[in-house]
Parts: sequence; structure tokens; C-alpha cells
Amino acid sequence: MTRLTKYALILVLSSLISSFSQILLKRSAGKQYSSKLREYLNIPVMTSYGVFFLCTLISMYGLKVVPLSMSPLLDATGYIFVTILSFLFFREIPEKKQVFGLSLILIGIIVYAI
Repeated sequence: MTRLTKYALILVLSSLISSFSQILLKRSAGKQYSSKLREYLNIPVMTSYGVFFLCTLISMYGLKVVPLSMSPLLDATGYIFVTILSFLFFREIPEKKQVFGLSLILIGIIVYAI
């Protein structure tokens, strides 16, 4: 495995972790809170933002080797991860437009990789 591949996988891992954080935020958004302050200052929300910050640091580390032009491509995997996790955790079935969009993302990733 080349050095570039390792660092690219680090960026994809960062995207996956960030996707889990987004799912945690969505789960927290579905709950009722006694005040606006508690809505934003609770453990799941604060944990999610902490994980987002950690993902930013991981991404910066990955970009030490990965060309900046490749970063948006790897970050786009987050859309795929969020869709899959939304189905697994919330049983949300993607609409036809979403499936079409995800297909375009996958095609773009494949074309860029070739």
C-alpha cells in the first residue's frame, strides 16, 4: 500500500467518523428539551461537535500527503456514508433523486480513480 493510499484512507475514515457524528446530531434533534439552552448544551450535541473537531484534525493530517485536488472527492464519500447510516439507524429509505445523486457521486469517484 502506497503512502498516498494510506493517507487517502485516513481522509475517508475521517469522513466516516464525521458521518456517525451527523447521525448522533440528528438523533439528538429528534428529542424534546426543556429549554433552548439544553437543546444545544447536552452530551450528544457537544460530543458530536467534539467529534467534528477531531475529524478536522484528522483531515488536516491526511492532507499532509493527499493532494488538495483529491480532498473533495474523498469528502464526497460522506454523503454515501450518511445515507447508509440513516437507513441503518432511522430506517430512512432514500428517494429516487437521492439515489441518482449518490450514483453520480460514485461515478465521479470511479472516473477520478481511473
